[in-house]
Amino acid sequence: MSRHRIGFWYRFTAVLAKPPLVVLFKRDWRGMEHIPADGGFITAVNHNSYLDPLSYAHYQYNTGRVPRFLAKAALFKGSFVGAVLRGTGQIPVYRESADAAAAFKAAVEAINKGECVAFYPEGTLTRDPDMWPMEGKTGAARVALLTRAPVIPVAQWGANEAMPPYAKENKLRLFPRKTLKVLAGPPVDLSAYYGKEPTADVLRAATDDIMAAITALLAELRGEPAPAEPYNPKKARAAARRKAQEDKK
Repeated sequence: MSRHRIGFWYRFTAVLAKPPLVVLFKRDWRGMEHIPADGGFITAVNHNSYLDPLSYAHYQYNTGRVPRFLAKAALFKGSFVGAVLRGTGQIPVYRESADAAAAFKAAVEAINKGECVAFYPEGTLTRDPDMWPMEGKTGAARVALLTRAPVIPVAQWGANEAMPPYAKENKLRLFPRKTLKVLAGPPVDLSAYYGKEPTADVLRAATDDIMAAITALLAELRGEPAPAEPYNPKKARAAARRKAQEDKK
C-alpha cells in the first residue's frame, strides 16, 4: 500500500508554522526510522502542553508521513482554524454524543487507506504532577485491534517548558530557547490480543502496553526513571477526598 499524499493544505500549514518553530526552538529528534515508509499506522503520543501538537506535527511532517489528528468537533466550525483542520483531513470527535463512534470509524477508514492517525491516548493534557503520562483511554487500542496496524509510540518533552500545562498565565516562555524533544520507538507488540473479543479487560491491557511504551521513551528523553504506576486522576481525587476527611477528624 502506498503512502498518502501530503496535499496542499498540509504544505500550506507547514509554510506558516515551520519558520517560527525553527527560529524559536532547538530540536532533538530521534527514532524517525520507526515511522513506517508505507501503509497505514497509528501513532500514540503523550500530551503535556498546548504547544506539543505543533512540535510533534513538525517532527512527523519531516518524515514525509503526515498525521491525521482526532480533534474536538467544535474546532471545525468556521474560522481559519476550522478551514485548516478540514483541509488537512483531521478527524472531528463528537464527545458525549451518539456520534462519538464516528471518529473511530473515520480513523479505521483512514488507516485502511494507508494513512497515519495520531492518538493522544490520555485524552487530555496530563494531570500527573510531574508530567508523566497518565493512564490511557482505550480508543487507540480499539482501533489498533480492529485494523492490526502498527502502533508507533511517541514521547515528547520540551514544549511543556515553553508553555506549561494549566499555568495560571498561559504565556509562552521562549527564552532561553527551549529544545523540543521527540522520540519514536518501535511498534508496540499487540499480537497477544489479536483475535480476542475486545472486552474492557482486553482493551485495558492493550492500552496499558501502549502507555508503558510511551512512558519508557519519555524516561529516556528525560533521563530519569518513570513512576512505577501511571497517574490515575480518579484515584488521585478519591485519595485527596479521603485525606481531607481524615484531616477534619
